[in-house]
Parts: sequence; structure tokens; C-alpha cells
Amino acid sequence: MATNKKPGIFIPHDQIALVLQGGGALGAYQAGVYEELASTAYQPNWIAGVSIGAINAALIAGNLPERRVERLSEFWHLVSSGIGLPVDTSATWLRPTLETTEPRSIFNQFSAFRAALLGIPGFYRPRIPPALFQPEGLPGALSIYDTAPLRETLERLIDFDLINSKKVRLSLGAVNVCTGNSEYFDNFDRTIGPEHIMASGALPPAFPPVEIDGQLYWDGGIVTNTPLQYVLDMRPKNQLLAFQVDLFSARGNLPTNLVGVQQRQKDILYSSRTRYNTNMAADISNTRKAMRDLLLKLPKRLKEDPSVQKLTDAMKEAPTDIVHLIYRQALYELESKDYEFSRVSVLEHWQAGQRDIRDTINHPEWLKSSGLDDGVTQYDLTKHTRAL
Repeated sequence: MATNKKPGIFIPHDQIALVLQGGGALGAYQAGVYEELASTAYQPNWIAGVSIGAINAALIAGNLPERRVERLSEFWHLVSSGIGLPVDTSATWLRPTLETTEPRSIFNQFSAFRAALLGIPGFYRPRIPPALFQPEGLPGALSIYDTAPLRETLERLIDFDLINSKKVRLSLGAVNVCTGNSEYFDNFDRTIGPEHIMASGALPPAFPPVEIDGQLYWDGGIVTNTPLQYVLDMRPKNQLLAFQVDLFSARGNLPTNLVGVQQRQKDILYSSRTRYNTNMAADISNTRKAMRDLLLKLPKRLKEDPSVQKLTDAMKEAPTDIVHLIYRQALYELESKDYEFSRVSVLEHWQAGQRDIRDTINHPEWLKSSGLDDGVTQYDLTKHTRAL
């Protein structure tokens, strides 16, 4: 049983889940969250991810605790090694002020353009010849990039025997290309391999679908960009604490140009489902609690009826606390932020994750339990310290 070192913040939890959204290069934020979390009492025993969240999740579940941060760092160092410009964060143009964000925006756009043109080391490379010149029906005709480098990276950095030992539960979201249905690959009911991680991150048309058991799969974010609903649906009847780490924020400024429109569209697209799922889960769970409370108020004669007892038991849920962390973008970050893999940006995202979870844990007054004996309680932590 996991408990908080500081009494009175949370009721004891039988299970701690780390829930990781998709978001490409922004996924370094999740790695920073985990590094800081790893030094606390909050040790996740269930990790669920979609897209880049699936890669981070597998890197954590697929390594011993003492090597997890090292492996995360190795992955993010590899994928941010392609840009040939300096990453000295003391440089003025890399430390923009409210008045001078343009140089950094230009640098980020160049970095993203380079990633789109040349690919990312250890992740993906452009197809040669391009997909448009490949015969229809062949794998090469279905995507702009080849993700063979990612498979090699996953096989090198992840211990799949450890994943399949089920010491840590791992759940990865994907979508069946032909049925359009969301599916989860869970090491509690199947053997997980590199193909399951790659399927979860196979975002079309950039990346090709991945074949598993005769079916083709794409990125789970096409249907839902967070695995939170799966965790809530599949959780055992015990007390759950979920750290939900999202990479896109529903809140943002009114756009003033087409670039801003693209940016807001992407943020809303990938964040709105997260908020909808969270709110719906809380509403359903808390409605069940209200129904159970009402049933318990019935006269003894009715409460002893077998049908009423069965319904009362069915309404029972263990308490679930959801701590919602959201990456807050800088002013100089544009629509390309999720495929901008420069070393300086990856480091900034990682440090932002460390900062936000550290602020959360160091301010227990933000996390006071509601005292509910069942149902879902949300902690939507919007406070942050980013200045730009």
C-alpha cells in the first residue's frame, strides 16, 4: 500500500497510476515529472500511455527503478541530438524576454523544419523514395517516414522480459485502422513487444500503421489522447491515486494570425477530450456514489431485498484521486512545438516537468483530500511558475 509521507493530504492509496498523454517532443515534460516523482513516496505501479506517453511509459516499466531516469535521459538525449546549433541556455537569444521572443521562435521553427526534412535520430527518417512514388498497398506508400530507427531504440533501451513479468502494470493505447475502435495493449493480459509501443505512436500520415496479430494500428491519440478513461474503467476495487500528465492545455489566448489558429486548434483538439473524459469519469463515479447513498437511506425492509443489496454493492467504488498536471507552453512556442526536438527545448520541457510536480508535492494545501469514502476527486493544478 502506498501512502503519502505527509499525513492528512491523501487517504492511503492501494495503487498509484501515472497517466501519460501524447504530444511528441513535449513528452520530455513527462520524463521530468517522473524524475522528480521517483524521489518521493509516490512510486507508480501502473503506467498508462498514448503515443509519446506510451514510449515514456515503456521506458519506465521496462527498466529497474534505479535505471529508469537514466534510460529516459538516454532516449531524450538521443532524439534531441540532431540539431547542430548551440544549446547554451545562457545565450541571450535562447532566453527571450516578454519584449524579444522572435529570435527564439525563429530558432524553434528552424529546428522543427529540420526535423520534418531530415528526421530524428533514433526515432524516424524520411522514406526514400517518398511515399507518393511507392506502389500502392505497400507499407512504404502509407507514411512519410520510416520508424525502423525507433524499433532499434526501443529494443536497446527496454527490457521486455521485465515488462512482461508484470511487476509494473503497463497499458498502451492505439486505434484499429479498419474498425476505428480504440484498443489497449496491457501486459496484464498479453505479452508486450516493441510493436505495441510503436502502434501506440503511429500517427498518420507521418508514421506507418503497425501490424499486430493480423490487424493494423495507428496512434491512440486519434480517438482519445489520454488513457485516463481506460485506467478508471479497468481499476480494481481499491483506492487509486492517478497522476495525469497532459501536454496540451485547453486554455490559451485568442489567436491573431494563421499560425496562432493552427496552434490553438491543435491544443483544443488534444486537450478537450482529456477534460471531457476527466469530467465524465468524475460525474459518473459521483452519481454512482449518490445512488448508493440514497439506497442506504431506504427502510431496513427494502434494504434487505436481494435486488437492492445487489444494486447497492454494484454502486460501491473505492475513492479515486486524480492529480492533473498540464504543460504550459512558452510564448515563443508555436504550432510546431510537438515536433521541435532541439536539445534546448527538450531540456526546458524536462525541467518544467520537474518544477511542476515539485511545486505540487511541496504545496500539500493544493492536494487536500475531499474526505469522500468513494467517488472521484479531481485536483486540477493550474498554478505554474513559467514566465514566458
